[in-house]
Amino acid sequence: MSDRPAIVRTVAALRRQVAAWRAAGERVAMVPTMGALHEGHLSLVRLGLTRADHVVASIFVNPAQFAPHEDFDAYPRGEGRDAQLLGEAGCALIFAPDVAVMYPDGFSTRVLVDGVSGPLEGEKRPQFFGGVATVVAKLLNQCGPDVALFGEKDYQQLLVIRRMARDLDLPVEIIGGPTVREADGLAMSSRNAYLSADERAVAAVLPAVMAEAVEALRDGAPAANVEPAAIERLAAAGFGPIDYVQAHDGETMERLGPGPVGPGARVFVAAWLGKTRLIDNWAV
Repeated sequence: MSDRPAIVRTVAALRRQVAAWRAAGERVAMVPTMGALHEGHLSLVRLGLTRADHVVASIFVNPAQFAPHEDFDAYPRGEGRDAQLLGEAGCALIFAPDVAVMYPDGFSTRVLVDGVSGPLEGEKRPQFFGGVATVVAKLLNQCGPDVALFGEKDYQQLLVIRRMARDLDLPVEIIGGPTVREADGLAMSSRNAYLSADERAVAAVLPAVMAEAVEALRDGAPAANVEPAAIERLAAAGFGPIDYVQAHDGETMERLGPGPVGPGARVFVAAWLGKTRLIDNWAV
């Protein structure tokens, strides 16, 4: 499919189309995005088509997950390009509401998810997961998909959304799609567009350091040694500040002890390169 999908901007129009598909006995998948699409997003659309007859992609830069000092105004936007890419990937419908649709005057509800949201991003960006959980709860309620797909690149976010959907009894299956990487291993991200050419070359050090850290942990090295060694290597390459390099349980997000890690562990990293904050995670 190469034609651009239809774009709807109201909840009523979105629900009409989804209801028509359901009346025909067809399944619906949803891929929530903030636009500035790359292959990681498009891989989720294609994965959705293996689980449903139609894919709805939302494009909404969600102000509720940005702190005042963060990059909401600068966040890359380009609906025309995004629509073209989504059409080529097989997306059937784009839901592109404005802020007034998602957060009308008097909006006063916030969804908070305890536990898995606590460490890492929860500590560094305390407003973030409340904004994510709220907007995703709204999107899933507005669309009512059978399945919804999110990238494992934002692994902690995926766990938060899974917990939110389970706790609120939302009738949707939450599916995680594998992280899509550039040829040098850097995880694809919309914010990679912020990197200068020199910074982009340095950015390749991050996945290399992560791969070494994971290999060391698999070989039985204690996390107490691996984590600071990875931080030192990133700092030497020019990253800074480095928010964290930490091993956590891949289901509960509990911080793992100083010794060797067990099955299900993941290593999480967040580090700045110039004005760009890069995050990634690798399974151990």
